[in-house]
Amino acid sequence: REVSPVDLLGRDEISLDKNSIKKFIRGKRVLVTGAGGSIGSELVRQCINYSPSLLVMIDSSELNLFQIEQETSNISSTVLFKPVLLDIKDSLTLDKCFSEFKPQVVFHAAAYKHVPIQEHFPQEAIKTNIFGTINLLDVCINNYVEKFVLVSTDKAVRPTNVMGATKRIAELLCQNSNIKSNKTEFMSVRFGNVLGSSGSVIPTFQKQIKSGGPVTITDPEMMRYFMSIPEASQLILQAGAIGKGGEVFILDMGEPVKILDLAEELIRLSGLEPGDDIPIKITGARPGEKKIEELSLASENLDQTKHDKIFVLKDSISVLKSTKSLLDDVSTLKNKLKLISVEEIKSELSNILPDYEPKLSLRHISNNDSDDKAEA
Repeated sequence: REVSPVDLLGRDEISLDKNSIKKFIRGKRVLVTGAGGSIGSELVRQCINYSPSLLVMIDSSELNLFQIEQETSNISSTVLFKPVLLDIKDSLTLDKCFSEFKPQVVFHAAAYKHVPIQEHFPQEAIKTNIFGTINLLDVCINNYVEKFVLVSTDKAVRPTNVMGATKRIAELLCQNSNIKSNKTEFMSVRFGNVLGSSGSVIPTFQKQIKSGGPVTITDPEMMRYFMSIPEASQLILQAGAIGKGGEVFILDMGEPVKILDLAEELIRLSGLEPGDDIPIKITGARPGEKKIEELSLASENLDQTKHDKIFVLKDSISVLKSTKSLLDDVSTLKNKLKLISVEEIKSELSNILPDYEPKLSLRHISNNDSDDKAEA
């Protein structure tokens, strides 16, 4: 049979408080960036269930936008859908979009996510994940948006790659904007890999199994936290419902899963035997990869929310105050971006974010590792 990603989750899917989400979304003008991607499109589908008055769907990919537009056009609903072909790096067009539709709630899922590619092209990751986010934060403040939710990643914890570093800086910028704004409440949601998202490990393994193998694993000890696309999207909506501004929300995702175990289970669920029918090949870790991801640091305080599967992390006041120089540092990086090399860009990121320890040796770009959370 066709294997569902949920078959590989290793636990029951988490169901969240739909009543609080309904109160949060019902009748609101909602805008989703990266709306044609795996998480963005599921956010659109989930939002429809809670009856917003307007859903503005932003994506820079013409194909992705076309697909989500076609899907929503076939839905019988009172919701008004507005697809917008727009790159979040274009602040002028972004301003016009917000002026026209006046969104009350913004879910920011647009990002570059492929870890090895971003190691080779960090300037593009910085332009979208940092500068694009700054554009959104500013336009939300200027247009009195009520709530802004950033889709973040476990790779932002003690980052070893450009993806994680840029998303951690985006989290800090989000908290900084929450201090500046009297109207808009800014918050982030951090979670692990999403099963079945575009470019992620499950579709890659399925293609390899279909073609007879081998299934490629970078490291037999590599482990990741996993969740389903609906879980991830519900968590984002839930965070917006309970957040008051400044938080980083983290989902209790159970125990991390070995990628090797995941591959073997997928082969068996496909009616085959690992090693005998489908060989497994160890290829070695790629640029920026961690062996084990973390959702938070031991030094970070996690508080329970009213939902037993959601925790909230709040940086100390001293850390928040230190982010006041963040915009100056990012502005300096922007001015240097065209003039410096890939390795110098990573060093500049490390200067802004001391926790980031770049691995500067570049290897081949592989196509089966991605941060499975957000779409450009």
